[in-house]
Amino acid sequence: RLEKITKTFNAGRPNAFTALKDIHVALDSAATTVFKGPSGSGKTTLLSVIGCMSRPTSGRIWLAGRELSSLPERFAANVRRETFGFVFQNYQLIRGLSVLENVMVPAYPTGKKHWMIRQRALGLLARLGIDSKARYPVEHLSGGEQQRTAIARALINDPEVIVADEPTAHLDTERARRFLRDLWDLKKQGKTILIASHDPLIFDSPLVDRVISMRDGRLVAEDGDCRG
Repeated sequence: RLEKITKTFNAGRPNAFTALKDIHVALDSAATTVFKGPSGSGKTTLLSVIGCMSRPTSGRIWLAGRELSSLPERFAANVRRETFGFVFQNYQLIRGLSVLENVMVPAYPTGKKHWMIRQRALGLLARLGIDSKARYPVEHLSGGEQQRTAIARALINDPEVIVADEPTAHLDTERARRFLRDLWDLKKQGKTILIASHDPLIFDSPLVDRVISMRDGRLVAEDGDCRG
């Protein structure tokens, strides 16, 4: 639940910019919510605030009855690592590392044994159909394969919430549909899915429970008011 969330960059400076303005919204668990809007509407900033990657300038964020917005960074990092899995627009895979190594990276700070992390990573790659590429450097993969690697990395710590920022921006229609099928599988497992997108293929999908439109840092409409 977000209450009166504002996010201002470069506060107090001549180039200050308020990306989020007085955001109030409650998001259901085990549901898929899409934030829809043009570039610069605040979608990416909102996801980063929800996922504890960025602190709001003011306002409060609650997760399962626990306030997140005032947590010290060390505790916020634990929540971020344990609760959220991120699929970034440009995937942000680490060049020079293998597919398997990229998937394993977020699990190292958890303190789990290496063999356990490796076994889970291989299982995720198998589930997503790219275990045959586990030893390939990520720069040798196709766009769709890189995205599935990013999904596996997002799932390595078994997060409750999947956060995806413009996940189909660099995919053709067939690969985008494959991504939506992957999300269906995650939703069936009870995952909460939050997506920022301006792709009609996503926000018109039956996978999606709720569409919220954004403009100029504000929530302006949702569901039937903002579809199509």
